[in-house]
Amino acid sequence: MLNIARVSGVLLLALLSFSHMPMAQPMKGLPDFTTMAEENSPAVVNIKATTTEPVSKFDENERSPKSGPRNGPPFGPGGPNGPFSDFFRYFYDDRGKQPRPARPSQGSGFIVSKDGYIITNHHVVDGADILTVTLSDRREVRAELIGSDERSDVAVLKIDSNDELPVVRFGSSEELKVGEWVLAIGSPFGFDYSVTAGIVSAKSRSLPQDNYVPFIQTDVAINPGNSGGPLFNMKGEVVGVNSQIYSRTGGFMGLSFSIPVDVVLDVYNQIKTSGTVSRGWLGVVIQDVTQELAESFGMQKPAGALVSKVIEDSPAEKGGVKAGDIIIVFSENAVVKSSDLPPLVGKVAVDTKVKMQVLRKGRKISLTIKIGSLKDGQLAAAEPDPADPQKDNKLSLAVQELNDRDRQAFGISNGGVIVRDVMRGPAFDAGIRVGDVILELANKKVTGFNSYKLITRNLKNGSVIPVLISRQKSPLYIALRIPAD
Repeated sequence: MLNIARVSGVLLLALLSFSHMPMAQPMKGLPDFTTMAEENSPAVVNIKATTTEPVSKFDENERSPKSGPRNGPPFGPGGPNGPFSDFFRYFYDDRGKQPRPARPSQGSGFIVSKDGYIITNHHVVDGADILTVTLSDRREVRAELIGSDERSDVAVLKIDSNDELPVVRFGSSEELKVGEWVLAIGSPFGFDYSVTAGIVSAKSRSLPQDNYVPFIQTDVAINPGNSGGPLFNMKGEVVGVNSQIYSRTGGFMGLSFSIPVDVVLDVYNQIKTSGTVSRGWLGVVIQDVTQELAESFGMQKPAGALVSKVIEDSPAEKGGVKAGDIIIVFSENAVVKSSDLPPLVGKVAVDTKVKMQVLRKGRKISLTIKIGSLKDGQLAAAEPDPADPQKDNKLSLAVQELNDRDRQAFGISNGGVIVRDVMRGPAFDAGIRVGDVILELANKKVTGFNSYKLITRNLKNGSVIPVLISRQKSPLYIALRIPAD
């Protein structure tokens, strides 16, 4: 039989033992977004951008005798005089002469002032003839494009309303921390007022073609239609504008990018005031400092933005910046990597004097630069002419003096040698290619083939040297390791 007293004693002992065990801490709950979504959704809008494409009238003389107008629908059985010709002519002639509305693209935006100013993305409204804003109460109103900035992907719209409009509150993207919860409201795939949440994955992301925007990276689900919508912090403040996603499928894959609100507000205020946006311009071509380049420049670790070219008559040239300088501080901000510099320069007002610090041949030098105004422009590429190369066994290269056509094509007024062949060896391992123009070796200018030969002859075995080349008119530093034997 079961001994009740004994069992009771065992249970009591177990309970007493359990009462002295350390209790697990209660699980911290996930954030509640309900209040934030309810308070901020009324200020979020859906934007439809429509482009009308006029279809020109076809010429009566361009009709085919059997099938009707060229490139148009036939007139049916019997040709233009057949029994169905009037039917086909009605649907082709009358409808074809009218402007044809393209399918509207959709995006999101948010109201920033009670009198109707709205912020969205440039790519949402770019090229549109008609902008229609749908408010939270389902009213549809026409919007006027006040201004748009392609570089930052920010656009400003204006709507008229007799009512006082709901608005968002702004926070600071500078104070945003990696790992912090954020929330997005928008219209993915046309599903209005969809709310998605996630965390900040990274800050100051530099994307191709977008050097002047230090993007906020999140894992918030963003899809087509979310573009231009707000990104909120846990205080219910806008800290960014959802702009781009990284995707191989066209849909969300865990990488979303938002424009920091500090950048957005600067662009918004400029557009609202003058209709245009101006940015600071330094006038340098820069690149990252790799571990090998850092070693070749005598640095303990990679840091800063390496200047591979100084634009002629630019603020940088006037301020004393030289190719080979490594910018480590700009306007009291540390430049850790090259992508840090463009946003810092871009937000400086034109004609402002800024202090910066560069590392030049191992020495720190302070410079003062008067920032200029950024203008659009690009460099063209050119193909080198074939020629008989002069071989160099130490670097396993074949190089040649530049002729007049080379100099014109590559935009090089003097000096340099052009690479005609790259064999297996140090140059090949460093990434030097056929068509590159070598301008400097080991911080010494290459004035021609004889200069190049003299410099290479004196290179120390086992050393790592910086090589300045011009590739498709773009300057680039490459670290080259000389073999030990």
